[in-house]
Amino acid sequence: MTQAPILIDGVEVALRPSARTRRFVLRVEKGTGAARLSAPLGASRAAAERFLRANQAWLLERAAAAPGPVPFAAGEVVPLRGRPHLLKADPFRRSGPILASAGALHVPAQEPEAFRRRVEAWLKAEARRDLLAAAETHATALGVSFKRLTLRDARTRWGSCAANGDLSFSWRLILAPPSVLDYLAAHETAHLVAFDHGPRFWELVRRLRPDHEEAEDWLKAHGPELHRYGRGQAPDQATDQERGREPGAPTASRARPRSA
Repeated sequence: MTQAPILIDGVEVALRPSARTRRFVLRVEKGTGAARLSAPLGASRAAAERFLRANQAWLLERAAAAPGPVPFAAGEVVPLRGRPHLLKADPFRRSGPILASAGALHVPAQEPEAFRRRVEAWLKAEARRDLLAAAETHATALGVSFKRLTLRDARTRWGSCAANGDLSFSWRLILAPPSVLDYLAAHETAHLVAFDHGPRFWELVRRLRPDHEEAEDWLKAHGPELHRYGRGQAPDQATDQERGREPGAPTASRARPRSA
């Protein structure tokens, strides 16, 4: 259960009691700068505030270093397949599709929340199209098939493969270079043959994507930044229902203050 956030020198910290932790754990997302404090069940709010004050310098430094959220709003720049695109409100249209041109996405002029929803829905549709094509290509190469493909907005992994043959991916992969999206599709379809991360699995991945290490490196370096986009307007209602941790998963700052 998430409690009311704690404000530390202008930085809002979400307080989340958890049965999984026996001590305070503070995380700051590299992309958005969002701060979260996991606390043991039963820990008092006063104790949480004392812990945050003791780690205030660490918190403020990392929050300041984060580039911050980028809302889906007219005038903002967001990546599409790895290339920056300016979001432009088309003054001559109130409805119709989003039109992509070199370096710009032309969105029918609407009020801000409708504009945001339109952009997010369009990006998800593009992600589904690219991921379906890539997954089908790799599944055919391996002589297997998958049941269905779903999109999520999990913060801790980019994709998953269920034991029943369902594939799931983060729609934010459409923001990354195509080679990165294709690698994740290859990675998850390889799990249709080898469910673990053993030698057989990596042999299949190398067969599908000999350059898989380059995609891994890109995700480790730039993946967290993809979670900046579309934040800062409506509350984030993303769910995380997948299991396990997949390659290049976005993580918070590695040095995490913990209580003794």
